[in-house]
Amino acid sequence: MAGMELRHVRSFLALVEERHFGRAAARLHIAQPALSQQIKQLERDLGTVLFTRSTRRVELTEAGADLTAYARSILAEVERAEAHMAMLASGHAGRVSIGFVGTATYDVLPQVARTVRAELPAVSLELHGELLAPQLVEGLLDGAYDLALFRPGPAGHSGVRVVPLRTERLVAVLPSHHPARGPPQGPRWPALADEPFVVHPSRERSSMHERVLAACARAGFEPATLVEVGETSTLVVFVAAGHGVALVQSRSKSLRVDGVTYLPVTETETVDLGLGRRTGHNAPATERVADVIESCVRH
Repeated sequence: MAGMELRHVRSFLALVEERHFGRAAARLHIAQPALSQQIKQLERDLGTVLFTRSTRRVELTEAGADLTAYARSILAEVERAEAHMAMLASGHAGRVSIGFVGTATYDVLPQVARTVRAELPAVSLELHGELLAPQLVEGLLDGAYDLALFRPGPAGHSGVRVVPLRTERLVAVLPSHHPARGPPQGPRWPALADEPFVVHPSRERSSMHERVLAACARAGFEPATLVEVGETSTLVVFVAAGHGVALVQSRSKSLRVDGVTYLPVTETETVDLGLGRRTGHNAPATERVADVIESCVRH
């Protein structure tokens, strides 16, 4: 027995509903003899008679009645598949994996998740937070992430296209009762010269490590001791616990940790946040979510 052709299924259902070859053929925009041939072919393929014909009317046989439910289910599934494929092609459906560098985890991730849920409800997000820039770049290149928010290096990243999103000021994080809190405009830098600095891991693991050391150098000192931690949230907790002081992006102030104070450093100490994706073709859903991210961060 040969398999049913989809056009024959559509012709069968048109004849079921019209019960008249002429009307069914007109509905299908084909000639009546062509419809008759399709029904005969379907009956041969299935090995059974589906209709009884008279001069006035077409009636379903028992086999035809049984086939009707299957035929409607087949067409409904095909229509659902076609609709889903159209949504995938337009970027309104799909799965997108996004990685976030530490501070973007706290303010960008929730906003993006809410906006995508509202604007692209058929897009499924996989969200990964508190990651370091090298992890994110590697994840983009090996396909673990479709998009990543991180702090790009000055030399760029081969195979990754980065769109600038925003520039953030660095602020100092001090224990609440630290004597170096100083005047309202910020800490007295010389008083921090002998303090341990809580920092992200060294250059091959975090772009922030070298930026913090460079900021200290421009202030005229080198930290006496470095305490390395992986996540920004842990870094702030370490400061609260008295393990040292730190420099973080201003958005980190959203981390409400008891026992710390955030104070400005200088207007000139800044870091950039960028949105990365693989060069070349990306899935339509990835591009739509990228547009959402850019809109969330820039507005």
